[in-house]
Amino acid sequence: MRIEALSRLSGGAIQENWKLTTVFDGGSINGKQDLVLRTDSLSALDVSHGRAQEFALLKAAEDAGVTVPKPLLLCNDLEVIGRPFYLMPFLQGIALGPKVVKDRSIGGDREQLGYRLGRELGCIHSIRPPRNDLCFLPLPSAGPVATAIEDYRTFLDRLDEARPALEWGMSWCLQNAPEDRSQPVLIHQDFRTGNLLLDHHGLVAILDWEFAAWGDPNSDLGWFCAACWRFGRPDLEAGGISSRAAFYQGYQDETGTVVDDGVVRFWEIMAHIRWAVIALQQGARHHRGEELSLELALTGRIAAELELQILRMTRP
Repeated sequence: MRIEALSRLSGGAIQENWKLTTVFDGGSINGKQDLVLRTDSLSALDVSHGRAQEFALLKAAEDAGVTVPKPLLLCNDLEVIGRPFYLMPFLQGIALGPKVVKDRSIGGDREQLGYRLGRELGCIHSIRPPRNDLCFLPLPSAGPVATAIEDYRTFLDRLDEARPALEWGMSWCLQNAPEDRSQPVLIHQDFRTGNLLLDHHGLVAILDWEFAAWGDPNSDLGWFCAACWRFGRPDLEAGGISSRAAFYQGYQDETGTVVDDGVVRFWEIMAHIRWAVIALQQGARHHRGEELSLELALTGRIAAELELQILRMTRP
């Protein structure tokens, strides 16, 4: 194999993605192939999986019938490029959230797309522990709400600034958490518009599995429906793409379970808290000098907007 061209792809604030134009001579693959090399960024979030773990997650999702880029090759040899990486096919499509939401020619019929995404998420949630191939994922040891908020507070306590709106939101969620009745399933934890590769016909692939974990399936439903991922289309409550009803119906048809709308809306509040904490973590990577980036610095500023939304959703 030889590499004819190499270029960095846009997006991927936490990981790096590179497009490789390769030529294979003989073997099972022959001729020119466009591939994506996915590797670690210069600095990473503690909660982000390594590339070997993400590769295993892609294989598990593919085996379960989820629409993902096919995982082709994992390399842990640091002498190759200095960091672990894996390869997958380069797929044509658009993922950028604001563009997807505004350009109605992308994704085909939007209600059908919302229904399809509900089924895809239900398919992800069919993956359940225990799994030897996913043994690196720890099983939840306590309630998902309390566990998540404990992690958020640990980070916030290390900040050199007070975030009273986030503290209010976390306290509200602890007091209003629904009864934990769900068995742990594989949750994507970043299933949203922006991580869905689409073309003019529909879904091409579900991307970015670096945060996947065992957890409450309602958290994925709430993350997708959260207002922060609608990109200026508050009327289309399922990711700025479709109605909530179409998304719910697809999920229900795939899983055979009825979606509890009240529980999903609770997790939408949790989604805003989590995204605010992640935004602050991203900004901290820049401000600490770990990775100087205007994108990271601006991401940190998003937290204030998210805090306003949290206050609106938890008003007395």
